[in-house]
Amino acid sequence: MTLYAAYGPSLDPSYMARLAPASPVHASGWLTNWRLTFAGEQIGWDGSLVTVVEDQGHQVFVMIYDVPTQDERALDAWEGVDLGLWRKLRVRVDTMEGQVLAWLYVIDDYEGGLPSAHYLETVATAAEVAGAPHDYVQGIRLHPCRSLGQQ
Repeated sequence: MTLYAAYGPSLDPSYMARLAPASPVHASGWLTNWRLTFAGEQIGWDGSLVTVVEDQGHQVFVMIYDVPTQDERALDAWEGVDLGLWRKLRVRVDTMEGQVLAWLYVIDDYEGGLPSAHYLETVATAAEVAGAPHDYVQGIRLHPCRSLGQQ
């Protein structure tokens, strides 16, 4: 099995269980010197999608899952890796047990644009369910977003 560092909606283990049912939670942790942001406005959810970018002095809360090959293939298909929408990167994640190597997805597009209000709340709720600190969750909820029906 390989370790997958999830952020965004996949932070929520119940959401992840629908996409990768054979992938249990391994730990939670932080991507140090990375920042949560949004990109790929034209891809879906009526706005930009959550992604991460390297940025000194920032951290991203992640949930780490043990992912067998069949679930990794399912996740790749779900994320559109073969279509070039997302790229997979190997990263170091800081956990309570020490640093681990894991892979994650990043949008293969320019940073920017606004997520929809509904999607932003989905991302914030997943972080809350995963046990992210309150101020981290609030930071997501306060990110600018599109109002309902806004283009």
